[in-house]
Amino acid sequence: MSSAPVAAAAPRPPAHRLLGAPILPTIARLAAPAIVLVAFQSAVSIADTLFVGRLGTASLAGLALVFPLLMLLQMMSAGAMGGGVSSAVARALGAGEAHAARALVAHALVIGLAMGLFFTVLLLALGAPLYRLLGGQGEALAHALAYSDVLFSGAVLVWLANTLASVLRGSGNTLAPSLALIAGAVLHVPLSYALVLGRGGLPQLGIAGAAVAYVCAFGFAAAVMAAWVWRSALRPAREDLRLEARRFADILRVGAISSVSALQTVLTAVILTGFVGRFGTAALAGYGVGVRLELLQVPLVFAIGQAMVPMVGTHVGAGMADRAKAIAWTGAAITGAISLAIGLAVTLYPAAWVGLFSQDPAVIQAGSAYLRTVGPFYVFLALALSLYFASQGAGQVLRPVLAGSVRLVVVVGGAIVVLTSGGGLSDLFVVIALGLAVYGALTAYAVRHADWTRRAQR
Repeated sequence: MSSAPVAAAAPRPPAHRLLGAPILPTIARLAAPAIVLVAFQSAVSIADTLFVGRLGTASLAGLALVFPLLMLLQMMSAGAMGGGVSSAVARALGAGEAHAARALVAHALVIGLAMGLFFTVLLLALGAPLYRLLGGQGEALAHALAYSDVLFSGAVLVWLANTLASVLRGSGNTLAPSLALIAGAVLHVPLSYALVLGRGGLPQLGIAGAAVAYVCAFGFAAAVMAAWVWRSALRPAREDLRLEARRFADILRVGAISSVSALQTVLTAVILTGFVGRFGTAALAGYGVGVRLELLQVPLVFAIGQAMVPMVGTHVGAGMADRAKAIAWTGAAITGAISLAIGLAVTLYPAAWVGLFSQDPAVIQAGSAYLRTVGPFYVFLALALSLYFASQGAGQVLRPVLAGSVRLVVVVGGAIVVLTSGGGLSDLFVVIALGLAVYGALTAYAVRHADWTRRAQR
């Protein structure tokens, strides 16, 4: 007798409310929690560096050795496979297929468990040779392994947290995952401080303490989001737990290809660092300071891009491909404007940024040269990344990923030409800028000519 009134009063699912909503205000509303999350996660990174730095230079070096693989873990679980999960859930809800959305949640968790275990086995077995390949040796290598072994032992918790966050984002709920991950960050900082330095009656674990805090924070966030999902309409029923190849394919056709993009990004960063290092320590330090500003823009674009994934996916699933394209270009315009403003500011006043980190004239000269050359091209990076996320929502990421492949070829090939022909550091920076321009232009071309109506046919 009471079921009819309850059903009549039930609100529309968040994903359905995205259909026809004003584009710009909706992007802003969905991105706002993630932008706040970026600030908290940046604070975590800074805090860990400060705490570990008090242990000595070797500990800092160990932290730096693990960073590329930690970045890969986060990019693959949150941005790559996470984008595949959000896209699949959003398209299912947009098409009105609630059962498919619930089944996708179960399949996403299976993928998260499998990938987390893969990272654990891989890094526990191959961590030492990988860090030696990156230049680790002696005490620095020992610290890297102490941090890495603990952190990647808990890789499953990181994957589960980011998978559950992606499920919620795919339903149009960006607030819940941001709150859970912010709570994890708030837990991380004091726990890391206590465990790294031995405060508050807790044992001093050194650099391993930061890894314990990292795993605990993500485990806490995963538990909170699991409870949120299990109390929502996305909770899988018994009939949704039957594993099907087509459900895995719906996630992996976006997530697996996007993982290639994450690998390319990390590989590009490692290779460029090696090339710049050939010009000396000051050049490497200046480049590192300059590129740090570029990397700080990526989480901001990610926040806006993750808002675009459910918006685009829901509209594509509902057969509204033209409006999905309008969402993509609106998001690209927002991120492009932000990065263009940042790029122009540091092009005109590069020393204002570089001087925050070093007063060495050689470092300031190299960092300023990088920013003057590459800064105006930041807009292409923002354009490429935001349209890549929109393509995730549409379920078509192959061409944007191939655009990243072309960038990698341009940068590596151009750098080899510069080094073998006796070119200077400024020539290498020109190659980096060219790579960004090619990346942005090819991604924009791919999205403009993509047929997003095909993904509306479920």
